[in-house]
Amino acid sequence: MASTTKPARRFSHVRLENWRNFKTVEVDLQKRVFLYGPNASGKSNFLDVFRFLREIVLDGGGFVHAVEQRGGVSKLRCLSARRYPEIGVKVRVATNGDGVIWEYGLRFTQDNQRRSVIKQERIVKDGKEILRRPNCDDKRDPEQLRQTHLEQVLVNREFRELADFFRSVSYFHIVPQLVRDPEKYRGRANDPFGWDLLSRISGTPEKTRNAWLRRIREALKATVSQLNDLELMTDRRGVPHLRGRFEHWRPQGAWQTEEMFSDGTLRLLGLLWATLEGAGPLLLEEPELSLHTEIVRQIPALLARMQSRTGRQVLVSSHSPELLSDTGVALDEVLLLEPSAEGTTLRRAAGVKEIQKLHECGISLAEAVSARTRPEGADQLPLFGHG
Repeated sequence: MASTTKPARRFSHVRLENWRNFKTVEVDLQKRVFLYGPNASGKSNFLDVFRFLREIVLDGGGFVHAVEQRGGVSKLRCLSARRYPEIGVKVRVATNGDGVIWEYGLRFTQDNQRRSVIKQERIVKDGKEILRRPNCDDKRDPEQLRQTHLEQVLVNREFRELADFFRSVSYFHIVPQLVRDPEKYRGRANDPFGWDLLSRISGTPEKTRNAWLRRIREALKATVSQLNDLELMTDRRGVPHLRGRFEHWRPQGAWQTEEMFSDGTLRLLGLLWATLEGAGPLLLEEPELSLHTEIVRQIPALLARMQSRTGRQVLVSSHSPELLSDTGVALDEVLLLEPSAEGTTLRRAAGVKEIQKLHECGISLAEAVSARTRPEGADQLPLFGHG
């Protein structure tokens, strides 16, 4: 019997114009992407493009909301842009193994009242254009250009599949201090920083939740010193907590809730949960934070196993050379961000001759990329201590 499961979709190409750090960039994307560059080069801003597309189609979101959440058009527009240019985002969406099936383009600016306004919205499916705006209705009522057709249920039926794909994007950048204060997650659905992590775990169907927690428990037992058990519990007020049992001088050990977990334990736990939860592209921001280097070295293999099971795309921003020490990471999976006075450029490591030659000569990918992205003046920082 043929499988009825939809094949996984991914972003296969992106083009940006005047988006934050990027005056003009265009690059193909693999199923697994590692973003490397110095501080303030735009790694987070690149990932934010995909969060922006997601927020356009979320309930309670929309184009205007997504722009305002980022401070408006003037804050989104690249500083290197010339006077009053439009901001452009164009992505292609492919089905794994079947080539490009969707293309979405959005150009926007602001009017004289500093309100965000769509200048162009275009959707292509399998090479056939099915939407181009502004259209006749928009010209009769320009106020309609304050909303994308993508976000409107009444008009997006023909391309709702694309809207659903954008909605499936998830972003992960756990802040341990927020996970430790479960009272404040209330009302913060799908928060990427951990406000509602415990709520999402608790809200997962019991059979699935227990299976996932068993897998996470076994992984944590192998990496977190003295941890023997992990379970979900609910206190008298109905607030969910995670608690772990650690080896202790007492025969039964000692239980600790998430309030006592280390930053590294909480971040690793959240990372493992993120690989199990959801089906769309996963955006990971510096997953190496607070983790031992030997654990960081295993993250690419962890992501590869997740992809073999689900087909999910994953985009990772990082400074860590340990992530690239995995020999399974290919040159075309690494994107280099290089800032300049005219904005940040974006290149695949496979297209940089210097890195290719170093790699061919036996230099590790981690060393080759680090040499290319290392801040030039880092050796001057100790001089700060001199009076």
